Amino acid sequence: MSFDTTVDQSEVAKFEAMAAEWWDPDGKFKPLHMLNPCRLDYITRQISTEFDRPLGQDMPFKGLRILDIGCGGGLLCEPMARLGAEVVGADAAAGNIPVAQIHAEQSGLEIDYRHTTAEDLAEAGELFDVVLNMEVVEHVSDPLSYLTACSALLRPGGLHVCSTLNRNPKSYVVAIIGAEQVMRWLPKGTHEWSKFITPDELYDLLEKAGLDPVDRKGFVFNPLTWSWRLSDRDLSVNYVTASLKPDPRPT
Repeated sequence: MSFDTTVDQSEVAKFEAMAAEWWDPDGKFKPLHMLNPCRLDYITRQISTEFDRPLGQDMPFKGLRILDIGCGGGLLCEPMARLGAEVVGADAAAGNIPVAQIHAEQSGLEIDYRHTTAEDLAEAGELFDVVLNMEVVEHVSDPLSYLTACSALLRPGGLHVCSTLNRNPKSYVVAIIGAEQVMRWLPKGTHEWSKFITPDELYDLLEKAGLDPVDRKGFVFNPLTWSWRLSDRDLSVNYVTASLKPDPRPT
């Protein structure tokens, strides 16, 4: 199967310009550093449940091959590697890769970082047990084609975790006006509100891409405690989904 690229070069340029700051908790990626514990909580629990890997045991993800698409500086790759997984981190922004590689080496971790795309990996026939697709789908030129490539990268029974931003007046106020203009957590223009995707739209896209959505949760920020939490009900701004690749083999 052939896949056309969905990389939006203008979007890639935004993140390449910030590449050196990936591991600065007070830099331009401060929002991701703040959100990361909440993201990891969701991701690890989903993997643990779907693959029957109790998190309390040593190296619970050993034997699983995990792909992080849009890996940036490796904020998710490194925890997955520490849990024992074989990790591939892929990013369309070339400048992110050496930053991620150097930090992994300094941390004593073996992670396969590549300057590549989901489409190129799918055309090469790569397969994974888990595909992490966090805060990327709102930056591509064709979400359905992109998610179809992500689906092709999963083995039957594999897990796809995808997070993005809802599209409504509240998300515009919080993510565009609040995060970019008032708090200045992100450079102006990092996000385009028109590219945000509602949960129902994302479920529809995932199904059209050949995946079976099984869960969705909201990431909710509490300005009083300055922390994030998962919510079953509030998906109004940031949210995350879990989907499975159907396994046609008899059980």
